[in-house]
Amino acid sequence: MELGRIGIWDVGLRDEDPRAAGEIREAAAELEELGYGAIWLGASPGVRHARPVLAATSRIVVATGILSIWDYEAADVAEEQASVDAEYPGRFLLGLGASHGALAKDYSKPYSTMVDFIDRLDAAGSPKSGRVLAALGPRMLALSRDRAAGAHPYLITPEHTATAREILGPDPLLAPEMKVVLDTDPERARATARGRLAGYLGLPNYTTNLRRFGFTDDDFRDGGSDRLVDATFAWGDVTAIRERIDAHREAGADHVVLQVVTGEDGSLPRPQWRELADGLELRQHG
Repeated sequence: MELGRIGIWDVGLRDEDPRAAGEIREAAAELEELGYGAIWLGASPGVRHARPVLAATSRIVVATGILSIWDYEAADVAEEQASVDAEYPGRFLLGLGASHGALAKDYSKPYSTMVDFIDRLDAAGSPKSGRVLAALGPRMLALSRDRAAGAHPYLITPEHTATAREILGPDPLLAPEMKVVLDTDPERARATARGRLAGYLGLPNYTTNLRRFGFTDDDFRDGGSDRLVDATFAWGDVTAIRERIDAHREAGADHVVLQVVTGEDGSLPRPQWRELADGLELRQHG
């Protein structure tokens, strides 16, 4: 499965409101034309959410980023994945994750539950090569190496990417998510970033992982310190964004998944996607 260098992550591309269907189809087709290699659907999508995006495009890979194992039955996921793979061969990637205690009805033993979910996928014939795991810590990264095609870490730094590559080894896919604010004004860009970051800082999975890389409770207050914002978000012009992408790739990323943050919830950031595609020369290099 060829993901290319750069993908796009967005919650709005899995909107179930029929009024949004037309724009989602148009946006997906445009992302493909702009040269992005993959579209990652956010907010715990099911396999079914990939279908309209796949139908609107002809080449681009569509991934779930991520499907929560608490929300779906493994047998149903395997059946849906097989159907999508038959209709759109080589274009669907199943991203799985254990989500967070605050978002799941029963969050007991997330690692063991993930292992059991994968066992059930395997038993149903779901291919290892067609899935990645949302992995932050060493155990889940090792599971990504052993039981999946690779890992899709979220809210991380290039230092985490380097650690993830060490655990994964040279061959598995490493596709970190990277948040982007296209704004060269430091105060305004950081304020936009904090509007998105603040909600994540109440989720222990993220703060525990960030502590592994030297961040402390002081960094988690008031929406995040400047140091934390600057480490987890790339902000500035396209040149600054490119530098952060390069940092992830030099640390071992195969495919960097950009989440554009604008502070305007509910609208797809299509102008920013165009600006990034042009500045990163995606049509020429993919």
